[in-house]
Amino acid sequence: MVLVYSDDKKLALELLNKASELGKELHKRVIAVTIGHEEYSTEYLECGADLVIVAETSQHQFKAEEYTSILENIMKEHRNEIILIGSNKNGKELAARLAAKLDAGCVMDCTKVYVQDQKLTTERIVYSGNAIAVEQFTSLPQIVTIPSKVFDPLPKNPHHKGEIVKKKIDGEPFPSKILNVQETKSEGVNVEDAQIIVSCGRGFKKKEDIRLVNELADILKGRTVGCSRPIAADLKWLSEDHWIGLSGHKVKPKLYVACGISGQIQHIAGMRDSGVIVAINKDPEALIFKSADYGIVGDLYEILPKLTNAIKGKIS
Repeated sequence: MVLVYSDDKKLALELLNKASELGKELHKRVIAVTIGHEEYSTEYLECGADLVIVAETSQHQFKAEEYTSILENIMKEHRNEIILIGSNKNGKELAARLAAKLDAGCVMDCTKVYVQDQKLTTERIVYSGNAIAVEQFTSLPQIVTIPSKVFDPLPKNPHHKGEIVKKKIDGEPFPSKILNVQETKSEGVNVEDAQIIVSCGRGFKKKEDIRLVNELADILKGRTVGCSRPIAADLKWLSEDHWIGLSGHKVKPKLYVACGISGQIQHIAGMRDSGVIVAINKDPEALIFKSADYGIVGDLYEILPKLTNAIKGKIS
């Protein structure tokens, strides 16, 4: 069986797409697990799960030790061979703990998962995006974590047949306790769900000039501004909510406009799956042009105002 779990519902729905594909190819059922969220179960069924297990537990807040124990109990009962886990902060910790307890292989942050030579095969970006590692499992169970935006959710099918089972599962108690959870302050920017993103890079001379990007984003009705690592991490002109790249956010908009971004592989890794990529840079040899569908060579301080006015004239 193929098991799917993520504490992020959107990510779980994305994983169900790949799980359904593997299930069909290997003739295995797909099991989706939700811990404490019965309201997700119907949607999981409609998006490809053959069985949804609702784990009812007194541990209502994510705690790696207890959640690992819950998944371990489910896996032992259903003899799951492939486990797909969402590769967010909680998922990575959960997958590593589960692999250690089961003495299982575990590959993190996979961008491709498929069967080759009758073995589960994965691909993931390594060496800061300079290479792709291809790895195969040689034993069971097989644990894979997958980041968001790698796969699209399947269209909902209300006629998909499946079963929802509720189980009272309290994992083994552990002495550690969660004393306090403090939410990270956010500017309310969600670049991961944006359909149009205009991003800025080190080509901008000062913080105030980012208004040029904001103006273009507003005209494009995107209103979402992204940035490369130096803008968020080094100069701190924008918060990390805007940071797109290997260590930032992975995005998949329909349109991505890169302004003054050189195109280092760390940034490309975060936006390479965009529908249409437009690059603006004064250096004709900038790496960003190799990933762009359209390139404009020139000074962004001249191009951005003209581009914004030209689009404004077309849509007014």
